[in-house]
Amino acid sequence: MLTIASRVPDHGKIVPWRFIIIEGTRRDDLNEAIRARFPAVFPDADPEKRTESGRRMSYAPLVIAVVSCPCEHPKVPEWEQQLCAGAVCMNLLHAARGLGFAGLWLTEWYARDPVVLGALGVQQSEQVAGFLHIGSESQAREDRARPVLENIVSRY
Repeated sequence: MLTIASRVPDHGKIVPWRFIIIEGTRRDDLNEAIRARFPAVFPDADPEKRTESGRRMSYAPLVIAVVSCPCEHPKVPEWEQQLCAGAVCMNLLHAARGLGFAGLWLTEWYARDPVVLGALGVQQSEQVAGFLHIGSESQAREDRARPVLENIVSRY
């Protein structure tokens, strides 16, 4: 799956992303870091939300964090490098589906929280493009509403 995910346009061949595999008891460790940080970020949250915050990495047996790590480059702007990391996330979802797994791409508050990111080993110059939860579905999910093409397509 990671090989498929890595097959993205990469102007300059600089590989401005990396993967962090989160599985087994390490999911519990990251859940604990998120749970411990939650009250500081959301001091008025109800107890149910606090409890739920400690389950974020438990949606699937495998979580892969895709980290955008852009660098200074004379020909490749930072935004293009960040788009590359997003393409990695999408390819990872397609790879999971193609291999018969379910996949969910989440980027919640903890993907931007410096304390949680520090626990995960993400550097200050990096950003989490997404947490990709990969497993099998216990029940089919209903797809969310998608945009009407007539509203988003124009011709030049």
